[in-house]
Amino acid sequence: MTTSRKSLADLADLVGGRVIGDADATIERVSSIEDAGPGDITFLIHPRYRRHLDSCRASAVIVADDPGAEAVRNLLVTGDPLRAFARIHALFNPPTAHAAGVSPLAAVDPTAVIEPGASLYPHCFVGRNARVGEETVLMPGVSIGAEARLGRGCVLHPNVTLAEGCRIGDGVILHAGVVVGSDGFGYAGHGPGRLKVPQAGIVEIGDHVEVGANTTIDRATIGSTRIGAGTKIDNLVQIGHNVVVGERCLIIAQTGIAGSAVVGDDVILAGQAGVKDHVEIGSRSVIGPRSAILQSVPPGSVLSGLIMAAPHKEWLRVMRLLPKLPALWRRVAEIERALRLKASTEDKEVP
Repeated sequence: MTTSRKSLADLADLVGGRVIGDADATIERVSSIEDAGPGDITFLIHPRYRRHLDSCRASAVIVADDPGAEAVRNLLVTGDPLRAFARIHALFNPPTAHAAGVSPLAAVDPTAVIEPGASLYPHCFVGRNARVGEETVLMPGVSIGAEARLGRGCVLHPNVTLAEGCRIGDGVILHAGVVVGSDGFGYAGHGPGRLKVPQAGIVEIGDHVEVGANTTIDRATIGSTRIGAGTKIDNLVQIGHNVVVGERCLIIAQTGIAGSAVVGDDVILAGQAGVKDHVEIGSRSVIGPRSAILQSVPPGSVLSGLIMAAPHKEWLRVMRLLPKLPALWRRVAEIERALRLKASTEDKEVP
C-alpha cells in the first residue's frame, strides 16, 4: 500500500464527482465502511450498509447522487460510487513495480525474442521462437511454449502455462495456475478402439483480458479457440476446444463451456453455468448460476434454472413437459372454475 495523500477535492476531480463538506480533508487510504477510520475513504452502494453511517469514522464516504447520508460530514457524490471507488482504490494501491530484465535463473531459448522492459523472474521458461512483449512480466514458474506470442504489458502470475503457438494480446493478466493451450478433449471411437484426435490448433486471447486462477482454455482441434478483447474470466473455469467467446464477457467461477460453442459479446455466465457443445449464446445474454444451456439462445436472453439430477429418461420426459406447464396450469384453472360453477348451479336446483 502506498503512503500518498490526496485532498477530497483532488479525488472528486479524478472521478468527476462533487464534494459535500470539507473539500480539503486529507485522504490516505481506502477501507470498508465497517473498518474505516480517520484518513480513510469508503463507499456506500447498498442500502444494507446504511446502518453503518452513524458509527462510520471515515474521513469521507463516496455516495450516489442522492446521498441521504447526513450523518457523515464529508461526502464525495457521484453517479457511480463503485466505479469511483475502484479508480480511487487503484490510485492508492497501484500495481506492483517489477524490475526489468531477465533473471539468470530463467531458461530462455536463444531464438526467443524478449522485448525491452520485460521482466522474467527465476525459473521461467521461454521456448523456441517465442516472443515476450515490452513491459510484460513473467513470474516464477511460468512456461512459454515454442512460437507463442505475448503482447505488451501482460502479467503472467506464478506457474502459468502458455502452450506452443498460442497468442496473447496487450495488457492481458493470467493468474496463478492458468493453462492456455492444453489439448482439447477430443476422441474418436469407443472402448479399446478409442483414438485421440490430434489437437493441432491454438488459442488466441484479445487485449485486456483477465483470467482467474486455475482456469484452463483448450487449444483448438483445427484453427483457433478465441477469447475476445476485454473479457474477464473468473477462477476455475473450463473453456473447451474451438470455443469462441466475444468481447467484454463476464464468465464466473466453475463455468464450463464445451467445444465449438459460440458466446457473443457482453454475455454474462454466472457461477457453475454449463454450455453444451456447438450451441450459440447471443450477445448481451445473461445466464444464471448453475444453468445448463443445451440449445442456442437468441441475443438479449435472460435465463436461469436449477435442475436436480434424475434418471436420464425421466429427466428427458420432464424437460419435454416443462414448456407446456403454463398452458397446463391455465387449463386446470379453467376446469376448476367450471366445476365450481357446476356445483353452484346444482346446489340452487336442489328443492
